[in-house]
Amino acid sequence: MTVPLDHADPARGTTHVALARIPATGPAHRRLGPLLLNFGGPGASGIALLAANATTFATLGERYDLIGFDPRGVGHSDGISCGAGGPESGGADSDDGPVTDDAAGELAALRAHAARCARYSGPVLPYVGTVHVARDMDVIRRVLNRRDDRKLAYLGFSYGTRLGAAYAALFPKSTGRMVLDGVDTLSEPLAEQALVSARGQQRALDNFLVWCAHRPGCVYGTNTRTAKEEVDALVERLDRAPLIGQDGSYFTGRDATAAIAQALYSETEWPRLADALAAAEHRGDPLGLLQLGSPDEPPPDDDEDEDGGGPDAVPPDNAAAALAAVNCADDPDRSNDKASPEAVERELRALRPEFLAASRIFGPYQLLTVLACYGRPAGTDFIRRIDHPGAPRVLLVGTRGDPATPYEWTEETARRLGSAVIIDHKGEGHTGYTASRCVSGYVDGFLLDGRLPHGTRSCPSGG
Repeated sequence: MTVPLDHADPARGTTHVALARIPATGPAHRRLGPLLLNFGGPGASGIALLAANATTFATLGERYDLIGFDPRGVGHSDGISCGAGGPESGGADSDDGPVTDDAAGELAALRAHAARCARYSGPVLPYVGTVHVARDMDVIRRVLNRRDDRKLAYLGFSYGTRLGAAYAALFPKSTGRMVLDGVDTLSEPLAEQALVSARGQQRALDNFLVWCAHRPGCVYGTNTRTAKEEVDALVERLDRAPLIGQDGSYFTGRDATAAIAQALYSETEWPRLADALAAAEHRGDPLGLLQLGSPDEPPPDDDEDEDGGGPDAVPPDNAAAALAAVNCADDPDRSNDKASPEAVERELRALRPEFLAASRIFGPYQLLTVLACYGRPAGTDFIRRIDHPGAPRVLLVGTRGDPATPYEWTEETARRLGSAVIIDHKGEGHTGYTASRCVSGYVDGFLLDGRLPHGTRSCPSGG
């Protein structure tokens, strides 16, 4: 689909947005039209994730055409890239962390990285971000429905909830049945988002350790207080003396932190996490933690990528580049003019104690994200100004043990939208639709039949 680079000034040129459709399987007379899905990110390919999860949405797919899309800058849309090499040294995307004793060098590396992103990404980079994508979603609505009066049916997860809220604020009269699961924040600056995320990850880890303590043979025994201390000690020990894999690769404490965070996204991964921690503690074997998703696998060779290396190939760093670009486009607090080496050093030193208090292992990891937008232009303040846009009632799903989007963000977004119903999922993991029959029942009932309860409804853990 072709859309303007800038919807406010179409003369600036166009960009392409890639779509995929799974046609409705039920009788024609019962079909409801297209249901647009976004699975999160930012930077995740909606086309790839729809293909991988088609059976998950089979009930909805009986009456809806399921529509996945790669937002502008992502995947098979006109994608962005910062080059295969990553940041020159340090920087927000580096595995080495911020160089706090060389603030001038750190800031220079961040600005050089931002400049390289602009060089490799082409004309779309200044026009990525949630507000632009929300306007693209309205074009999708009109094109797929072949009419202007049919409203958007939408199911968004994680970052997809930010997209949905922005759409409801921009196009309240075109908002139809909308569900937002794993609700992202609309108002907090990057530093506060990172701090809340560190607390949410630590809360999820604490819940995992309670579960492990009741499991026969838990590597940390039955004392959850000392278990937390032992996980902290493992990460610190690995930073001092990394484990070495059979292939010679190093596995650091930061790698372990990323692997643990990945496993906390789904309660079904907890047994694997318990076994992986046992292997690391007892045998010094990092393989189990490696298989949980960290460190990142190296990018494929240029001639062996997922698209065969042709001109339409997705750049290997596209997901990471898009994630940073979109988050910065949504953040009005940063700019090239404001940042100085002294500011970098002061900010990190001032924030570090609070981040360590939130979590000794996740706090330093999340602190790195505070620097993500140095060297980039300031973003839009539109999302922060969303306030009772007048859209129809929206269904929000918040999970109490969510390590990525804490439940308080669900309540905050409900207040901002002013017309929301909350499903309070008492379970663990990131998002609730696939984890709870109770949650999916409410979501399917609303999207298929328009059934929407009043007030807040609860769904039990495992229910």
